[in-house]
Amino acid sequence: MKKETKRIIRGLGTVLFILYVLALIYFLFFSEEYGRVAMEERQYRYNLTPFVEIRRFWVYRRQLGFWAVFTNLFGNVAGFLPFGFMLPMIVKRMRNGLLIILSGFALSFTVEVIQLIAKVGCFDVDDMIMNTAGAALGYLLFFICDHLRRKKYGKEI
Repeated sequence: MKKETKRIIRGLGTVLFILYVLALIYFLFFSEEYGRVAMEERQYRYNLTPFVEIRRFWVYRRQLGFWAVFTNLFGNVAGFLPFGFMLPMIVKRMRNGLLIILSGFALSFTVEVIQLIAKVGCFDVDDMIMNTAGAALGYLLFFICDHLRRKKYGKEI
C-alpha cells in the first residue's frame, strides 16, 4: 500500500475517532433520551454488584420492552466497539488486545466515575463489564480485518 494511502487512512480514522468520542460524550452525559433528569432531581446512584443490572434487564425484558433492553445491554457493548476497532487503526502502539481491553476498561471506569460525581446516570459495574466487552469485540474485528488485509496486500499499515 502506498505511503500516501496509509496517511489518508490514518487521517480519516483519526477524524472518525474524534467524532466517535464526541458522540460518546453526548450520549453518556447530555442526552435526555437515556434517563437524564433535571438537576434538582439528580442523586447518587450506583451498582457495585456484577451482573445485577444485566440479570434484571433480562428477567424483566417483557415488562421493560425491547428498546430499553436493547439500548442497555447491547448499546453498552456497541458503544465501545468503535473504540476497540479504531484506536489500533490510528495508533500503532495500541495493536495489542490486552492494551485495548485495559484502555476500554479505563475509559469506561472514568465515564462511570464522572457519571457518579456529576449525578448523571448511574455508576454501574455492569456497564463497565459490557463496555469493556465492546472494546474487546471491536479489537477482535480490527484483528480479523487487519489479518485479511495483510493476507491480501502484505505489510502493515
